Amino acid sequence: MTLARTWAVALTGLEGDLVEVEADLSNQTPDFHIIGLPDKSLGEAVQRIHNASANCGLELPRRRLTVNLSPASLPKHGSSFDVAIAIAALATQNALDLVSIAETVHIGELGLDGRLRPVPGVLPAVLAAARMGMRRVVVPHANEAEARLVEGIEVIGAVALGDVARRHGARIDDRDLDPVPLPRGVEVVVPIPELAEVIGQRDAVEALIAAAAGGHHLLMSGPPGAGKTMLAARLPGILPPLDDAAALEVASIRSLCGDPVDTLTRRPPLESPHHSASIAALVGGGSRVVRPGAIARATHGVLFLDEVGEFAPSVLDALRQPLEKGRIAIHRAGVTASFPASFQLILATNPCPCGNYGVRAASCVCPPMAIRRYLGRLSGPLLDRVDIELGLTRVSVAHAASIGADAVTTDAAAARVADARARAAFRLRETEWSVNARVSGPWLREGPLALAPVVRRPIDVALHRGALTLRGYDRVLRVAWTLCDLAGRVSPTVHDIGRALFMKKGITT
Repeated sequence: MTLARTWAVALTGLEGDLVEVEADLSNQTPDFHIIGLPDKSLGEAVQRIHNASANCGLELPRRRLTVNLSPASLPKHGSSFDVAIAIAALATQNALDLVSIAETVHIGELGLDGRLRPVPGVLPAVLAAARMGMRRVVVPHANEAEARLVEGIEVIGAVALGDVARRHGARIDDRDLDPVPLPRGVEVVVPIPELAEVIGQRDAVEALIAAAAGGHHLLMSGPPGAGKTMLAARLPGILPPLDDAAALEVASIRSLCGDPVDTLTRRPPLESPHHSASIAALVGGGSRVVRPGAIARATHGVLFLDEVGEFAPSVLDALRQPLEKGRIAIHRAGVTASFPASFQLILATNPCPCGNYGVRAASCVCPPMAIRRYLGRLSGPLLDRVDIELGLTRVSVAHAASIGADAVTTDAAAARVADARARAAFRLRETEWSVNARVSGPWLREGPLALAPVVRRPIDVALHRGALTLRGYDRVLRVAWTLCDLAGRVSPTVHDIGRALFMKKGITT
């Protein structure tokens, strides 16, 4: 038998495609060719496979060997195809179980000594294999715990190429090799910050709870020291824990970024990129392999942009499409990668470059043009996608000393958020949405739960005067429903509409 087949997985973003690895021998001058749109690292696999096979006591055929990666039109990147190519090549001449090989997906990079080295993206690759009906996968020993997070597929962790060949029936001597460990830094467990530590900002805390309850985007504006960063850091602690599907998606993104993944983390992620971050760092990119950016890493969690006035306007405007679509598509020559982008956006800004504009007993040294330029980086279309705009002031020492006994704890806030989300999920049980921030505007305005004109009057007037766009109108309605859920009411009242309008535009009714 001179033809052997097995399987590998090609990742494009978080999406994976099965790749059939075919190896065939011909009676020509000994050579080893890989075809099927491989990249440079895949072309270098030939030498890695030669050395790994020899060092594991396995013999490659001494004839012309051609390995085809099908479908040929799909770009293949990275070294994770090494094991599949090696097993298919060895099976053309050695006594391996061709049926077993054809039913197995092989993932991993080969070292010159034959050991299987860990690769990024094992979790999404195994997920893709399981979705496409495969029932067995071989991965490097270091990635075994990560691969076992996927249910319904047999995971085999292999230390060396010889272990994989013996699994498929090869009769070779057992060589004692230590597994290649995952590269790890110092793992620091960050405790959940306590919301009760925020003092003197009761309105801000209530706005944060409303944002968590409805999944709303939030803008905080205030001088340095007002507590903007402190509040943002406490938002993930009051959000509901991730369910299985969300935790698996978050773990898949971490795996694709090369982070070690052993367990499913239930805490929503918090991403806070520096204000010097580029568009590619925020949305993702890459010349050969498209990697997720901060937007994708914040999926099912919080994207916090501190000192947002220091970000480049083009970087901030790149947020607009993900905020509306809930996904980010990155287009490169010959490939389009799509990543989830369902996150809560928290923006924090000073009122001016020096931070003292409008602050009592403080002197602002910024010229008017600098203030306008600083605040002008937040474009109107981006602000229109923010549900709650919150102004903060500094807390005096006397005020701080007098507050604390009635402070809202993280556990109490999380319980209120969970109860409000349960109410929203029950109300929306027959729709495609589960949180208020995701409900479509037409359904809110004209659907079965449309509010009476007398209740909508404050925002109808604001829309008529031009103080609100139609998108802003819908966002006020969503916040009003969240306030209603937090209060335990069946339907929003005029008070809820008025309060939501004030939280959006500072307009009183």
